[in-house]
Amino acid sequence: MNGYLDESNFRMVEEGFTTRDLLENLLVELCQASDQQAFFVADLGDIVKKHLRFLKALPRVKPYFPVKCNGSEGVIRLLAELGAGFACTSKAEIVRIQSIRVPADKIFYSSPCKQVAHIKYAASHGVQLMTFDNEVELSKVARSHPQARMLLGVAADSSPPAHPGVTFGTTLKSCRHLLETAKEHAVEVVGISFHLGSRGLEPQTFAQAVAAAQLAFEMGTELGYRMHLLDIGGGFPGTEDTRARFEEIAAVINSALDLYFPEGCGVEIIARPGRYYVTSAFTFAASITAMDEVPAEQPGSDGRWDSRSPWHCCILIPCVCSTFPPQRPFPDHPSHSSSLRGPPGHGEERIADGLELPELQVGDWLIFEDMGAYTITTSSLLGECPQPQITYAMSRVLFQGKPPQTEDDHESVCAPLSCGWEMAETLCVTPVFAPASII
Repeated sequence: MNGYLDESNFRMVEEGFTTRDLLENLLVELCQASDQQAFFVADLGDIVKKHLRFLKALPRVKPYFPVKCNGSEGVIRLLAELGAGFACTSKAEIVRIQSIRVPADKIFYSSPCKQVAHIKYAASHGVQLMTFDNEVELSKVARSHPQARMLLGVAADSSPPAHPGVTFGTTLKSCRHLLETAKEHAVEVVGISFHLGSRGLEPQTFAQAVAAAQLAFEMGTELGYRMHLLDIGGGFPGTEDTRARFEEIAAVINSALDLYFPEGCGVEIIARPGRYYVTSAFTFAASITAMDEVPAEQPGSDGRWDSRSPWHCCILIPCVCSTFPPQRPFPDHPSHSSSLRGPPGHGEERIADGLELPELQVGDWLIFEDMGAYTITTSSLLGECPQPQITYAMSRVLFQGKPPQTEDDHESVCAPLSCGWEMAETLCVTPVFAPASII
């Protein structure tokens, strides 16, 4: 062990102990204490398995975890223990990572739009690797961090942006001008970066992006830069129910790397897998604090109540998470068209509408799977809605035994905690409903 993670950071569980076992134990404890606060259960073993799977599928690629995806203590300590680097987008994230003594050379300041004060902080704390995609960023870095090692961000994805007017990465047509401008500012450019985002990407998009990066590499080499680093960004699925499986995407990436950046060419490859690492490791539990029923003929703000049910239930839970998985139906239980709401007055009070849920009561618990990505805030502006507590779990065999070197070793040493869910029984006289069935 490298000293980033110890037994005080998680609950040690025996082999065969499941996420459901831990969840039920926690619910018993909360019921006995009359505590209805929302909470997360995090299976660290699942993250270990994802890491080994990544190394096996992409042996030439070094992962840098984006802290904004999940900056919780257990996650960053575990990934540091596993040897991953970290992609930070702000001073606060750099402080967070360096607070557990991660060396500066394993930190990538990956934001394409950086505050001058944050650039100066990075400079004074040894963080050199950064990215840029315009002249303004070049000028800021040249003045505030002369020792920076820069990656030119290229917008290799030709599809329309999710948020029109807010795009990052320059075009191939503009690359030479920016590289020449970097020369004028005496800024060291060491490679190319691209980021395709996540959810629903076609694997071939990665190949196209790698090809575009190779063209930008040639421009930099012609101008005298020692180009030796390629960042292929993120966009790797965190669950198995996506159009393209991780191994399929990895195979396309490997083929593109072999073609455009063959082994032995002197180019180091990094990536920023976020959702991939943490999505499936986290389960979220929230109790129902209030309910209201409204006639179906009275439409909501979107005018789309389900006409099959005479009533629409509005359900209030004590905390808000920004993203919920899609709803799955209850085939064997009468359902009601329902909405989920967070605490009144909160900026993200409206969570979800048009959900088909069984009849519920105040005090019932709702359980949601695949909740590890972009649901954990690093700083709280939640007012009356505190950050839910996170309970981390790891197998005793995995923690105390010899660290597995391959995915096959890991499977034989310790499988991650199981997340197989059914429609639940009664716990503490409170029905618990399954995440795969509710949302």
